[in-house]
Amino acid sequence: MHKPLVLALSLALLALGVALAAPAAPAAASKTVKKPVPAWVARSNEFAQILQKSQGPFQPEQLSFFGVPGFDDKVFDFGPNYPARYREATAKARDELKAKLAVEKDPNVRQDLEILVQAADDAIEASAVNEKMTRPWLDVGQTVFGGLQGLLSDQTPADRRAMAVKRLQAYAGMAPGSTPLTTLARQRYEERDQAGLLMPTQVEVQQSLDNLETYRTGIKQLFDKYKLDAGPALAEFDKQLTDYAAWTKSTVLPKARTTYALPPELYALALKNVGIDIDPRTLIERAQMEFAETRNAMQQIAPLIAKEHGWKDTDYVAVIRQLKKTPIADDKIESHYRTVVMPELDRLIAANRVVTLPDRPMQMRVGTPAENASQPAPHFLPAPLVGNTGQQGVFVLPLSNPNAGADGPYDDFNYPAGAWTLSAHEGRPGHELQFTAMVERGISLARTLYAFNSVNVEGWALYAEAEMVPYEPLDGQLIAQQLRLLRASRAMLDPMINLGLTDRDTAFDWLVNKVGLSKAMARQEIDRYSVNSPGQAGSYFYGYSQLMQLRTETEIALGDKFDRKAFNDFLLDQGLLPPKLLAKAVREQFVPQQKAKKG
Repeated sequence: MHKPLVLALSLALLALGVALAAPAAPAAASKTVKKPVPAWVARSNEFAQILQKSQGPFQPEQLSFFGVPGFDDKVFDFGPNYPARYREATAKARDELKAKLAVEKDPNVRQDLEILVQAADDAIEASAVNEKMTRPWLDVGQTVFGGLQGLLSDQTPADRRAMAVKRLQAYAGMAPGSTPLTTLARQRYEERDQAGLLMPTQVEVQQSLDNLETYRTGIKQLFDKYKLDAGPALAEFDKQLTDYAAWTKSTVLPKARTTYALPPELYALALKNVGIDIDPRTLIERAQMEFAETRNAMQQIAPLIAKEHGWKDTDYVAVIRQLKKTPIADDKIESHYRTVVMPELDRLIAANRVVTLPDRPMQMRVGTPAENASQPAPHFLPAPLVGNTGQQGVFVLPLSNPNAGADGPYDDFNYPAGAWTLSAHEGRPGHELQFTAMVERGISLARTLYAFNSVNVEGWALYAEAEMVPYEPLDGQLIAQQLRLLRASRAMLDPMINLGLTDRDTAFDWLVNKVGLSKAMARQEIDRYSVNSPGQAGSYFYGYSQLMQLRTETEIALGDKFDRKAFNDFLLDQGLLPPKLLAKAVREQFVPQQKAKKG
C-alpha cells in the first residue's frame, strides 16, 4: 500500500513468495537447454521494451533483478511529483503499443500487445488511486536491503556486482545528481499532510524500527561477502538511516493507524492487482466450503497416523502438533530438503509422468536474518528472465519470523512431514519448474514480466502440490491438506479483515487453533493480510480453483485421450497467461491437438 510505486511489473511473489534477493550458486550452465526463440516471440519482446524503457527510471531495481541491462547502478525515482511523471511515461508507451496493435497481424503478437496495453492501463490506475487515497511512507532499510541484494548474488557476474557500490552511493545521495533516499522519503511523506489520506499501519512502522539493525547488518554483510569497498557510502547511509528512524519514531509512529479495514476502492484495487476478479464476499463463501471439505478429509487421515504412532488423540491439529515434536536440527534442514525430499520428488514426478523435468537439480537454501525480516515466509527467488546464462532460481526457507518477538522460531517446516508439500510448492513441480520453463522454453516477456500476478503464479504452485499429494507418505499427505486448509483460511480471513468483518486477534486464533500453525507463522499470515499485501493471500485458493476447473473441463472434453503430462507441459508453455486467456488456449489449441492424435 505504501510502497513507492504500484508497478505493472507485479512482484507480488514478493508475497509470491517472490522477493528481491540473492539466489544460490547455479548448477552447471551447460545443463540448461533453451529452445530457439520463435520469431514472433522476438518481435513481441521488442514491443515489451517500449514499456520497459518508459518505466525503467521508476523501477530500475526490479528490471535489473530480472536481468534487463542498463539499470544496475540506478535507483528508483522517488522525486517530487513522481506518480504523475510515472503515469505520463506509462501512458505514452501505452499509446505507442496501441498503435502497434492496430496494424499487427500475428495473433500471438497481438495477444501479447493486448497484455502489455492492459499492464500499462492497470499501472496507471493503481498509481492514481494510491496517490489519491494514501499517504506514502517508506521502510528505507528494507527497501535498500532488497535493492542491493538483487545485485549482490553468487549468480550475478562480478562486473555487475561491483555496481552495487554505485547503487548504494545513489541511495545515500553521494552519486552525481542524487538525493538521499531518506530525504526523499521524508519529503514525500511531509508534502502529503492532508486530512483523509490513509496512514501507514502502526504494525509496519514499528516493524521497520525493530528491524533497523537487522537490515543495517545485512547490508554490510553483503558487501563484505563479495569484498566490495563501500565504506564511505555505508557510513553515510548508516547515519542517514539512524536519523530517519528517529524521525519515523517521533513523527510517523504516533499518527500510524491501528485499524486495518481498507476503504472499498483500495481493497478492490488490491484484489485486481493480484488477479482476483470476483466479489470478495463470493470468495469468502467458496473458501468456507473448501475449508470444511478439507478439514473433513484431514480428520479421516489423522486417526490413521495416530494409530501408526500409538497416539491417543486423533484430532487433526493434535496429530500435527505431535508430528512437530520430532524436528530436524537447524544445521540439518538444508541437507534434508536437498538430499532427501527434493530428489525423491523428482523421481516421483518422472515415474508418474506428472510433467517434464529439467536435467539438473534445483536450488534451495536457508534464509539469512535480514531476508527473514524482509520476507518471513518460505518463498522462491526467480533467476533472471532476460539474458539468462544458466542461472537458476532458488527456494529460500526461513527458520524464524523476526517480527513475531518471543514467538519467532517456526516449527511449521522443520520436521519431515512438513517438507514434502512445501518443496512441491516452492520447488518442483511448483514455482521452480514454472520459472525454469519461462527461461528455457523461450516465453515472451509479455507473458512473464507483464502478465505476472499472484493468481497466475500461486494458482500453479498450489495445483502442483495437489499433483504430488497421492505419492507422498501419509503424514506428508496430512500436511499437504493442512496447507490447503491454510489457503482456504487465507481466502476467508484476508477479505474479512479488509472488509471489517473480523479482526486480527480473531484471525490469529483461528490460524493457530483451527489450522495448526505456529504462533510465528500465524503472525506472518496476519501481517500479510492486513499490513504487507492486503488482497494477495486469496490468490492461492482462487488461482488453484481456476486451474482445477479447467483441468476437469479438459478431461471431460478429451475422455480417454486426456494426457496429464501433456496438459501440464502445455500449461507451462503458456507462461503466465491470465486465467481467461489460458483457458482459451487450452480450449482452442490443446484440446483440438489432442483430439487429432491417433490412438
